[in-house]
Amino acid sequence: MSMTGTRRGLLIILSSPSGAGKSTLARRLMEWDPTLAFSVSATTRPPREGEVDGEHYHFLSEAEFKAMVARGEMLEHAHVFGNFYGSPLGPVAAAIKAGRDVLFDIDWQGAQQIRNSALGRHTLSIFILPPSIAELKRRLISRGQDGEEVIAKRMQKSWDEISHWDGYDYVLVNDDLDATEARLRAILAAERMRRAQQPGLSEHVRKLQAEFDAGTA
Repeated sequence: MSMTGTRRGLLIILSSPSGAGKSTLARRLMEWDPTLAFSVSATTRPPREGEVDGEHYHFLSEAEFKAMVARGEMLEHAHVFGNFYGSPLGPVAAAIKAGRDVLFDIDWQGAQQIRNSALGRHTLSIFILPPSIAELKRRLISRGQDGEEVIAKRMQKSWDEISHWDGYDYVLVNDDLDATEARLRAILAAERMRRAQQPGLSEHVRKLQAEFDAGTA
């Protein structure tokens, strides 16, 4: 499955509107391949009850966050509802170099920033669409956590997210969770073999060239 040490890692971006199944699919992918690393975001918002620093988020002061951005140490960042959120570059770059894939659960704006970053050529972006708007709303309601007004806002935000579907490498309609997971696995297996992900190929071809020259001299 994973070929740690013989290839470069991938930055795997999973995006979707709320309720399309992205979190479940991300969890299943990590169960399928435990070598997958999850990118822990940094934030300036205070921890909620039960949240652990470095596990759920890297909790930073606003000054610390802005200093990291100024030093180019954030792959992507955004200001949302009065707080900053971002993906620290250091752990991701180290994982990629070691041949480990890193999974990102971010929106289209974060995905765009990462694609335009220094690690953009190692990015694999996948967008998950719901089978229908009615099903999307049903899933949000079935959570039983929000009132009608909040659900209406979530639906509007979901549509805003859906409108950026065409900025991704792959787009999957999650009408069946098992089938969608199988398609995700197939995409990941193929993308891991991309030429840019195999740094040893150039050396192998040089050896083939030397062998060819020696045999035809």
